[in-house]
Amino acid sequence: MRISQRLLSTEQKPQSTPEILWRRTWRYAIAAAVAFACIAEFGSASFAQRITSTNSKRGFNIYGDVKVDLSQATDEQKPTVLDVLLYTNGNQLYARQRIAPNGRYRFNDVFDGDYYIVVELENQEVGRVPLLISTTSPTEIKQDIELELRPIGARGPGRAGVVSAADIYDRSSTNKTLYQRSQREIDAKNYVQALATLRQVVESDPKDFPAWSDLGMIYFVVQKDYEAAEKSYRSALTARPNYFHALLNLGRVQMARKNYEGAIESLEASLKIEPKSAPANYFLGEAYLQVKKGSKAVGYLNEALSLDPVGMADAHLRLAVLYNGAGMKDRAAAEYEQFLKKKPDYSDRAKLEKYISENKKP
Repeated sequence: MRISQRLLSTEQKPQSTPEILWRRTWRYAIAAAVAFACIAEFGSASFAQRITSTNSKRGFNIYGDVKVDLSQATDEQKPTVLDVLLYTNGNQLYARQRIAPNGRYRFNDVFDGDYYIVVELENQEVGRVPLLISTTSPTEIKQDIELELRPIGARGPGRAGVVSAADIYDRSSTNKTLYQRSQREIDAKNYVQALATLRQVVESDPKDFPAWSDLGMIYFVVQKDYEAAEKSYRSALTARPNYFHALLNLGRVQMARKNYEGAIESLEASLKIEPKSAPANYFLGEAYLQVKKGSKAVGYLNEALSLDPVGMADAHLRLAVLYNGAGMKDRAAAEYEQFLKKKPDYSDRAKLEKYISENKKP
């Protein structure tokens, strides 16, 4: 069976005012990274928005229903729990909840800024939606996510990418208990104990590739131990060579270690598995920028924008930097202009508007 993301709708409700409803539809390649759009990793070239600046506002509440169509699933195939995670645009885990399918999540007292709401099943991402909260947004923000469980190969027209149940690992009863404990420890942000528990899992069963990926995630995102993260993702790939999740994140770790050629190899391999992955295209474009192969970078960055125009909006910034360095300031201005249309509350908006006014063709 596979899970596919079908429709994502946003409903924002201001307090004591008539209901306001916005509905949008996106297509996403599923099974992306634990987090993506981590432009801030690449230094001063990044314009990534800071969500906790002195002008930040908090007190926003995000909630929604995760609706799962189980009509094509047998009882044995039906999931019992889903994880809903809230990531900042800077790749930091802000909050996490575990719910039942067709349940409701809620994140309270959130700052304004750029976020991603991610749904995971057994450590596999099955849904992702970008969310921008401005200082003028309503206090109550509703974001529903619809998923469908369906047989492998039953891919209708216009469907997004999918996650196969083959990527969900079958553990012994002892390791299943340990793995579930590690997830509770991650939920509680007890990462040191979660590492110890996950090590027990992989020591007992070195083929448990999702557990290896969890280890990689903690080392990479939380502890910033890039060497240990790379080893963990490589172990996941030893167990499952075509594991997209590990290939994508291995590429990101290699970029953080400034091994850009290695990152290109990993990311190209990930795209052979999921060619419609917006983050894989984005990071491959970034890697080519770092080795000064701008002509190759342009294609991948534009593909990322084509696949996820809002979520990958930061690609406009990278393209603008490239065009500016090549002396094509009018094209750089056009990229900045496109970016501001998608991110009107960008913290350095005035700086980009000044560049646009000085370099845009009349």
